[in-house]
Amino acid sequence: MDVVCDVRDPDAMQELAEYTYRDVGPVRLLVNNAGVEQFGYLWDTPVANWRRVVDINVSGVFYGVRAFLPKMMATDEHAWVWNLSSVGGVLAIPLQGPYIMSKHAVLAQTECLYLDVQSAGHDHHIHVQAVLPGAVVSNIFESAGGVDEDGNVAVAEAQRSAMLHVKAAAMDPLAAAATIFAQAAEGRFYLLTQPSVGDAMAERANVLATQRPPS
Repeated sequence: MDVVCDVRDPDAMQELAEYTYRDVGPVRLLVNNAGVEQFGYLWDTPVANWRRVVDINVSGVFYGVRAFLPKMMATDEHAWVWNLSSVGGVLAIPLQGPYIMSKHAVLAQTECLYLDVQSAGHDHHIHVQAVLPGAVVSNIFESAGGVDEDGNVAVAEAQRSAMLHVKAAAMDPLAAAATIFAQAAEGRFYLLTQPSVGDAMAERANVLATQRPPS
């Protein structure tokens, strides 16, 4: 069944959780996956587009956790929380600042949630995991925000074109899902769709360890 819910609305998320537990049943897997992109120089980003990215990508994850997790913790049933970060959560990329920022935030939010669940004594049955997809086929680039005419539209749209080129070689969503489920079953915390995501994580660690500027 399809149920429409605006992840930007904490009350709507709470209503979704109430409806789910009342009419469907206990949640064993919570996937906070809604996400949108934004192209262009950071200073050209319209305020409305910035808020859209933050409200969906960052706050949407928080509202999902806040609405569902207490109900999941109320029993001793094993349950899983998957928050969708991205390979962008360990990268710095020009012309995608709002999106990259949001995915760093989701990763940090998930790492802290893992520790919160552990601290609260629920880690024996609540399994928090961070999903970091690489390029997976979706319409995220087509639906991404751009910049207004007073900004550098050409640069923003060139970045969109570049990312659409990346999409042409992106991973099939069903294959990505199978990879994520397999890694989750192994009990990993970081769930990666492609080995290249692990390479990006290693490079990020090296950048931080050597205190090099982004490149």
